[in-house]
Amino acid sequence: MVASSTSPTVLKRWVAFELRKLREDAGVSRDEAAKAIKGSVQNIGHIETARSLPKPLELERLLELYGVPERSEFFLELRTRAKKGRDWWIGFDESTVPEYFKLFLGLESSAVKIESWDAIVVPGLFQTPDYARAIIRDGDPSLSNTEVARRVELRIARQEEVLDQEDAPQVWAVISEAALRLQVGGPGVLKAQLAHLVERREDPNIEMQVLPASAGAHTGTEGPFTVLTFPSEVAHDPGCVYTETRVKGIYYEEPAQVSVYRDVLTRLQVRADKPEDFPGWVRKTMKDL
Repeated sequence: MVASSTSPTVLKRWVAFELRKLREDAGVSRDEAAKAIKGSVQNIGHIETARSLPKPLELERLLELYGVPERSEFFLELRTRAKKGRDWWIGFDESTVPEYFKLFLGLESSAVKIESWDAIVVPGLFQTPDYARAIIRDGDPSLSNTEVARRVELRIARQEEVLDQEDAPQVWAVISEAALRLQVGGPGVLKAQLAHLVERREDPNIEMQVLPASAGAHTGTEGPFTVLTFPSEVAHDPGCVYTETRVKGIYYEEPAQVSVYRDVLTRLQVRADKPEDFPGWVRKTMKDL
């Protein structure tokens, strides 16, 4: 079910994505769709790329043309919520939330399942403030104390928005042994971080696995990524894969692309230690510090 807290940015995306797929499945051209709403091909292009939302009558005419008039109520609700809603990160400035990251924040908080592979550090959704502060400060020494503090605040806000809601998603994280042993912030900070992981692992919707160094070469050697799955009501959305470089975020949204990453993740889950072994493994690591 599409949660009431779903980001307006994501609702717009879903309306656009679904309408494009319904048009293509119905064998309707953009020109034919434009004629149905007495608009231009450019209008349809803007609707299908989430640059604008269709008006209610336009939406009903398009759905009738595509052969699914029974979905009008669903789409009209999404449209209304997209118009009236407010993205949760709106209070953070551009230096804290770069443009490329906004979509991810919306998608992450709207997903019903979040699966990730982290090879270098603990996933952001589970980082303690001290651990996050060390990662952010050492990752970019040019940042001021105020900028570091705001980015830590954003990271903690993400956790509250995603994990601490009544309709929290299922989360499955595969984390490399190297990430859990990297002494971010020193032994004390890392020990507190590991204890926090064990605590969060108790949540019924969260699973974690360790991929030990002894596993050798594996399908995750190209780097971390996150796979997002969305509500079943968004019938044509295959999900999204997100990965990030120093300068931009990369989104993979085509079904074939998402399928590749789902296969990689499945192989990592199979190679990793069993989820029930996670607490014991982490406690042993804490004793080694």
